[in-house]
Amino acid sequence: MCDICVMTAVKEQMLSRRGFFTAGAAATAAVALSSGATTPAMAAGHGGVVDMTHMMDETFPTYFGEPGISYEATANFAENGFNLNVLTVMEHTGTHIDAPLHFSADGLSVDEIPVESLVCPLCVVDIAARAADDPDTQVTPDDLSAWIAANGEIPDGACVAMYSGWAAKARSDGFRNADDEGVMHFPGFHIEAAQMLLETGAGAIAVDTLSLDHGPSADFATHYAWLPANRYGIECIAGLDQMPAAGASLVVGAPKTGRGTGGPARIFGMV
Repeated sequence: MCDICVMTAVKEQMLSRRGFFTAGAAATAAVALSSGATTPAMAAGHGGVVDMTHMMDETFPTYFGEPGISYEATANFAENGFNLNVLTVMEHTGTHIDAPLHFSADGLSVDEIPVESLVCPLCVVDIAARAADDPDTQVTPDDLSAWIAANGEIPDGACVAMYSGWAAKARSDGFRNADDEGVMHFPGFHIEAAQMLLETGAGAIAVDTLSLDHGPSADFATHYAWLPANRYGIECIAGLDQMPAAGASLVVGAPKTGRGTGGPARIFGMV
């Protein structure tokens, strides 16, 4: 058989096999959808998954006000047959994790955070009504005590998240909410609440704002209390309005960047 004939025959066989597998995959997906099949995580006791991550690009607000990511296109489909960007990313951009190293001399870097601590119970402390009237409000020990009274003790390894309603402002100047002097105004965790949580088995705290500390903070007291204890933080989390106060689980897709002080994370809530 000539070379061209062989190549044609192989190509036809590959196309035939591709059609077979494509049809098979489509049929499997249709069966899964019609039968209400769930992922293994859902089968373990969760009925749905919520994306708790903001879409990040150069328009997403940052703590310092400068774009947190830039793109350099080094290949495009029209000329190269594929698309490729080189990204320059500031670690603390978008929905992201604060590693202990961020505010300590020798804390765990983001790649050193134990993976088992990145899948954890989620406790949502709702201060949204108060934040609507006072952007500088903070999660206090009284808020934590009220949560415990209503839901029981904070589970070991839990992420305790502040829901202030601030995620709705993420695509506006109201997310930074800076005044004429450049001071930002948004909610955060009070240092006394962080200290109270350090006495529990909580492994992380999360906020739907730009900082674990509230906007006007000049000393980052909560950062300095929480992170050096080798516990991590999450900033700019989304989707807390879709989560119950207790009973959900959080999956934190932290980057595994050597020596990283944190980094953008894809975060899922399982309810």
